[in-house]
Parts: sequence; structure tokens; C-alpha cells
Amino acid sequence: MFDSLERFIRYVRIDTQSAMDAECYPSTAKQLDLARLLVEELTELGMDEVKLDEYGYVTATLPANIETSAPVVGFLAHMDTSPSASGADVKPRLIENYDGQDIVLNAEKNILLSPRDFPKLLEHKGERLVVTDGTTLLGADDKAGIAAIMSAMAYLIAHPEVPHGKLRVGFTPDEEVGEGVKFFDVPAFGADFAYTVDGGKAGEFSYENFNAAGAKIKINGRSVHPGTSKGRLKSAIQVAIDFHNLLPVFDRAEHTEGREGFIHLTEMAGEAESAHLTYIIREHDEAKFELLKQEVQQVADFINQRYGEGTLELEIHDQYFNMRKMIEARPEIIEVARKAYRAVGFEPVEEAVRGGTDGSRLSYMGLPTPNIFTGGHNGHGRFEYLSVDSLEKATEVVVIISKLVGELK
Repeated sequence: MFDSLERFIRYVRIDTQSAMDAECYPSTAKQLDLARLLVEELTELGMDEVKLDEYGYVTATLPANIETSAPVVGFLAHMDTSPSASGADVKPRLIENYDGQDIVLNAEKNILLSPRDFPKLLEHKGERLVVTDGTTLLGADDKAGIAAIMSAMAYLIAHPEVPHGKLRVGFTPDEEVGEGVKFFDVPAFGADFAYTVDGGKAGEFSYENFNAAGAKIKINGRSVHPGTSKGRLKSAIQVAIDFHNLLPVFDRAEHTEGREGFIHLTEMAGEAESAHLTYIIREHDEAKFELLKQEVQQVADFINQRYGEGTLELEIHDQYFNMRKMIEARPEIIEVARKAYRAVGFEPVEEAVRGGTDGSRLSYMGLPTPNIFTGGHNGHGRFEYLSVDSLEKATEVVVIISKLVGELK
């Protein structure tokens, strides 16, 4: 019915890993290899207004095949894969009818994908899975989303009897490094609302995500020979340790779940003379989000009182915000998705994303954009896998949403 698996296998073989702190956009030129392929495929499908712009965004239009005054809906997915694991020379392997046992990813290196480590694997008994060879990530995050959108467009073009309004598709770079829609032209995209198709268990539908901030800390120490350092040495490393240990232990990511927020140390380096730390701060509730930022500031103030003004320099910057209030203002966006999920046999599981998506930023840029599942699991690492059955359901959801939006007034 759909060719989403075939497309997915083709896309993951292209290395599109993005890079942190790059001075160019997109952050890696190799993302454009997939962008150019998508332009070719969209053109071959017969899509209109196919474009690859200067920033690496791929966009295209499927015109309405009915007379309608319905809104224009968009579907978006990101092309890049995470810097956390290699995306080069990905070797996808299809497992038919998964039996619930250990999957040998790499016999030579004794790398197993086991339900002992990942119990949710057992939820996929009897399904088709795509796995890695244990040396790279797979890239289901988010090439599964691209495959679902492309396959849905191919289906709609091949089946003109399925009525739909005007559809827009968009594929973005650099989502994994937090820059995915930095230059995205929302007015030019021309959609009234959109859906990202980006990860998650089959049946999950998300229109809520973290509020997010980043904290960068520089510590200025004073290096003195340890043999004569009494009363004079101010070790930046020790100050960094003190700072971290003063933050609440149970606000660390490893102690939180569900809607609980956290302060998470992502990087720490230094020596006696200087050190730096990097944190991410996450919380769904806006008031609690502000309290977490205040905690970091209060500890920074205490350190400067203890060790001397100027010892610690703190910069906190907001990164993105919870999209819920932007999307709940447009309830038809949620209702259309619920109807589509139910049409394919799922009661939607509406869970808050413990992360961020391009949709969160787009929602504040004037394009309300909740998220649809793909069936990808264990993203950003060598144990990533994709349920093909879920991917095909996601493709079907895109088709049905396209039809249902065409019926809106």
C-alpha cells in the first residue's frame, strides 16, 4: 500500500549528521545530499513549487484536488541525525516477524539489542523491525518522518479519488542541534497549521513540550603551585564541583520523568586556572521553569559570595517554550489528529514531549505544529530501531489528516 519502508532504507544510507556550534547553516554540507535527493523525488512525483533554498530547506506543494475553502496544512520532518553517534555508513537490516528474543546487531563485536535492556522491544513481537549493525545510529529520527510524508504524498498522487485540500511539505536541517527552523520562512511556507512527523511510539500525539533554557558558566580560578598554595590557590575545578553539588540532587535528569523538569549538566571541563560548565534546564510548567532558572542563579550568587565576586560568570538564555498554549488556541488541529488516529485503530496517547521539536519554535513563529509518531525508538544511538508497522500507520495518518483537513471550513 505504501512505499515508506523502501524510502526509509534509501534515506538512512545518506550521512546527514549535524554539528554543534558550527558557523555555517546548515551546520554540515552533507545534509544537502539528502535535500537534493528529496528535491529529485518530489519533482518526479509531480509535486508543485519544489524548492531547495539557500539555508537547506526543502519545500513543495501538492495542490488541492477538490474545490474547497479549507485551510492549508503542512507536514514537516528533519533531515539531520544527532551528533551523539555516527551517521556514516549506516547498514539497516530488516527483521521480519520479531520473536521477542535478543537481536544480534553485531556478532563480531558481541553487540545485542535485548529486551532485558530495552523491555519495550517486547511490545513489537510479530512486527517488522529495522535495526543497525551496532556501530552507528539508524536515523529513524527523523528519516522515518521524511519517509512517511514522502510515501503519503506518493499515495495521494497515485489515488486522486482521495479528496484533499492544498498540502505543503517541508524538510529541515539542523533540528538535532537546536537550529532547525532558525531561518524557516513561515509566511512563504503558506500553511495555516502543520504537523511534524518526528519520533515516538505508535499512537502517541504530542502538542506539549518542555520550556527550555541553557546555562553557560565560566569559573575564574587562580593557579598556584600546590606545594605553596595554602590560602592562595583558588582551583576553578573545585569551584565547579562545589557549584554542581549545591544544585538540588533530585532536580537532575536521571531522577525525573513524566512532567517533572530538570537541571542537567551536559559538559564540564577545566583546570585550576579556569573551568566551564554547560547545563540545560527543562520544565513543562512555566512557573516551575522560572524557579529552576532561579535555583541556578541563586547557587551562582552564593559561589561568588563564598569565593569572591567575579569567580563565577553565569549566562542563562531561553531556548524554546511549551507549544501547548499556542496549539490549544486552535482546537481543530488537535481534533483532526484524534480522528485520524482513531481511523487507523489507535486511541491517541497524548503525552508531553520530554524534549523539544521544530514544532515548538514554529508554533511561536505563527505556525501551530503538534507532533505525529513515526515508530522510531532509542534514537541518537546504536540501539535505535524502527517498527515498520508503526511507520506505515504514521503514513496512513498523514493521508487521513490530509483528507480530513480538506473537509474543514
